[in-house]
Amino acid sequence: MRRRKGLPINGWINIDKPVGPTSTQVIGRVRRLTGAARVGHAGTLDPLASGVLPIALGEATKTVPYIQDARKVYRFTVRWGEATSTDDREGEVIARSDSRPSAADIAGILPRFTGTISQAPPAFSAIKVAGERAYDLARAGAPAHLAERLIDVHRLELVGQDDADHSEELRCI
Repeated sequence: MRRRKGLPINGWINIDKPVGPTSTQVIGRVRRLTGAARVGHAGTLDPLASGVLPIALGEATKTVPYIQDARKVYRFTVRWGEATSTDDREGEVIARSDSRPSAADIAGILPRFTGTISQAPPAFSAIKVAGERAYDLARAGAPAHLAERLIDVHRLELVGQDDADHSEELRCI
C-alpha cells in the first residue's frame, strides 16, 4: 500500500469563496496552506459565485456525500430586463425589455417554483460532462445539453428590491 504524502489533518473548513477563483483553485490553496494529505469539497461554486465552500480534510472527506445531500440556502440577486448569452452577468446581452415586475408580481409567482420541480441547468454551469465542466465546454463553443433534474425547493422568498432593475431573493433547497 502506497503511503499518502502530506499531513494527517482531519476536519472541516468553511471558506467564504469570493467571486473569481474556481472551487478547484480554492482547494489547491487550502492543500498548499495546510499540507493536508487529503482535501475534498462538498459542492462546486462557479467562478462568478461567492459563498461558503465546505472543505473536508483527511478522514472528513468520507462524510462529503452527507453534506452534498443536505439542504442548502442560496441567496442571489436577479437583474430584470436583460437576457445574456450565458444566463449570468458575464455574458453578452442578447435581449432587453423595459418591462419590470413589481414586488407583488414577484411574490405572487414564487410559489410556482417551490416543491419538487424539474430544473434544466444552464450550459454555463459547473456540472461535469464527460469529466469537463459545462461552462468550459460552452465557452469553447461546444455547449453540452444538460438533462433536466428534479430538485426540491422548500422555500423561495423575496428579500428585497434594491431598485426596479434588481431583486434580491432567498432560495432554500
